[in-house]
Amino acid sequence: MSPNPRSVDPRFSLNQWTTRHWPLPDLVAGCVDRGVRGVGLWREPVAEYGVARTAKLVRDAGLSVTSLCRGGFFQRPDAVAENRRAIEEAAELGAPSLVLVSGGLPEGSRDVDGARERVAEALAELAPYAGEHHVQLAIEPLHPMYCSDRCVVSTLGQALDLAAPHPPEQVGVIVDTYHLWWDPAVYDGIARAGAEGRISMFQVADWTTPLPEGVLTGRGMLGDGCVELRRFREAVEAAGYAGPIEVEIFNSELWAMPGAEALDLTLARFAEHVL
Repeated sequence: MSPNPRSVDPRFSLNQWTTRHWPLPDLVAGCVDRGVRGVGLWREPVAEYGVARTAKLVRDAGLSVTSLCRGGFFQRPDAVAENRRAIEEAAELGAPSLVLVSGGLPEGSRDVDGARERVAEALAELAPYAGEHHVQLAIEPLHPMYCSDRCVVSTLGQALDLAAPHPPEQVGVIVDTYHLWWDPAVYDGIARAGAEGRISMFQVADWTTPLPEGVLTGRGMLGDGCVELRRFREAVEAAGYAGPIEVEIFNSELWAMPGAEALDLTLARFAEHVL
């Protein structure tokens, strides 16, 4: 049975990758049926369905696009041009922010400082363009295990330092429990991010071990791991954040479930462990 739509917290947003294999029209219909008001979208399935077509589908259903994932990967030669396209897509979808996974080391490189400098240079080039399109670039720090290949930005403090030269409406940061739970300075970082007006998005997933081979699909269902999810939620609220809470879980077992069943489980765990 579907949850009572009136019982769904209005801040809940379903990140598309949580129900990765659920076709977009079915995902939208399932969210509407359950009273979910927001969805976080990914560029690849949106491109497959069509950006304009997706924007109309979501708009006609009365849903809000809470974010678009993802830009970044600044180690690639075409990164700036590709991120400009991503900004344009976010604007067309009505997404307030474009999630940036900053990228790892260029092939054959060991220069992590240089990679971080490239992130700063790319932000300087892209931030004004994002501002023109009313899209905030949202720097997402990833757990350090992803530093070599996916993201040389590992802490909230690093993300805030990269954002600092730019207006908050152009560059913000993402607080993701899966990536930041381990950081002893994370709650100070959340307070700083709130004071600077830079919390773009709050995302939740749990940390479970052992991690699967390949690591990427190791995010746990809410309540299955060791993350203090409610403490994080209280911290971002205390910092002044009152926006959507996206559930973003990469998990093969969850992906194997029918989309509606996966959403119902996610909603139940969200109410139990986040609220």
